[in-house]
Amino acid sequence: MNIGNLIRVHSAALRALLVLTVITGLAYPALIWAIAQIPGLKDKADGSLVTAGGKVVGSSLIGQLFTDDKGNVLPQYFQSRPSNAGTNGYDPMASGASNLGPESIVDTPGDPAQLKAGKSATDAGFKPSLLTQVCTRSYGVADTEGLDHTAGARPFCTSDGVGAVVSVMGPRNAAGNVTNPTRVVSVNQPCDTTKAPFAATYEGVRVECAKYGEDYTAGQIVAIRGSAPSDPQVPADAVTASGSGLDPDISVDYADLQVNRVAKARHISAEQVRTLLHDNTTSRALGFMGEPRVNVLQLNLALDKRYPTAASAGLRPAMN
Repeated sequence: MNIGNLIRVHSAALRALLVLTVITGLAYPALIWAIAQIPGLKDKADGSLVTAGGKVVGSSLIGQLFTDDKGNVLPQYFQSRPSNAGTNGYDPMASGASNLGPESIVDTPGDPAQLKAGKSATDAGFKPSLLTQVCTRSYGVADTEGLDHTAGARPFCTSDGVGAVVSVMGPRNAAGNVTNPTRVVSVNQPCDTTKAPFAATYEGVRVECAKYGEDYTAGQIVAIRGSAPSDPQVPADAVTASGSGLDPDISVDYADLQVNRVAKARHISAEQVRTLLHDNTTSRALGFMGEPRVNVLQLNLALDKRYPTAASAGLRPAMN
């Protein structure tokens, strides 16, 4: 190839690059932006932002926490479902789930020596299983809503809020099941913090608490259902996080569970709160898809507007 042909080929390539850059890098984005400014589309294009008092307080598409700076529940507000997005939850820059599944039922214990030295459970190495997280949250919700502590009971949970799981050791049959237990350990109840295991015996064998450093994986891991009702009073979305960790909605059941607390904090009747709850409930999509849901931010803003209190002078900006 001579110099003239080389220049022509590269010139054509350069012109194509410039033309495509203008079309795809400038013209197309500008066109899409212009279309997004059409009334009816602009709000969605801007992120469905929600304002109150002239300030952006969140997005109707992204959930957020309604707690104080120390993480305590603000009683005058409805609470969102749990979140695993980020360190404290509901971090839009760290959207994601815990990646724990149904087989996550055994906790990783914390080092007792580090706990006694003043370290937090997390810093001491404690990693709760999904089952224990659900159990702990269930009792926590019952306490927060002013219910009897036993209202937080769920199948496969102990009364102290951990997974009711034992490691059963002994000879196994051909199917791999232990037939004659010789030792049984409640793996999620450490001896240092447990007065007594959730069950005294299992198939005639005394149930022991778990000793730090001992390996119980050789035993058959068995979850014990217990006597809790199959339809717990605390609904599922109150104790489980969404896949994104940013779900802005809660179920009507979970919202209804919070009505009395919110009414008491705002010094109004439960029926007044329920009226606003009904007004801010979205029906099933197309009348048959999904379940009715409540957008927590929009409901809380409606409460502040209709029944303001000194403690709820306005939601703080939630967008960072």
